[in-house]
Amino acid sequence: QVQLVESGGGLVQAGASLRLSCAASGRTLRIRTMGWFRQAPGKEREFVAAISWSGHSTNYADSVKGRFTISGDNAKNTVYLQMNSLKPEDTAVYYCATSPSSTAPMGRYVYNYWGQGTQVTISS
Repeated sequence: QVQLVESGGGLVQAGASLRLSCAASGRTLRIRTMGWFRQAPGKEREFVAAISWSGHSTNYADSVKGRFTISGDNAKNTVYLQMNSLKPEDTAVYYCATSPSSTAPMGRYVYNYWGQGTQVTISS
């Protein structure tokens, strides 16, 4: 089992920045990618960003490219999501997840462990 703990959510105004963190513990040897997803009320959970420990390759959803940056420390099994120029439509619960795939995949079903989520609310 892998345990994931997210932190860093909150309520900010549009245009502000937030930094989310996620630390993995437990059986972490099979983790090859760590990613972030989000789910707004009444909507499906959607991919945000992912980073592969293999060469630190990254993937981003089109909606966050140029505004969000994912980074991480694979020695510590920790991943960060720096979110800049936040918009009201970024409001959601943000979930950290891990995958045994090394391709930084965007599909949620390739991720097998999930955190409890952290709320991000952007006011206009």
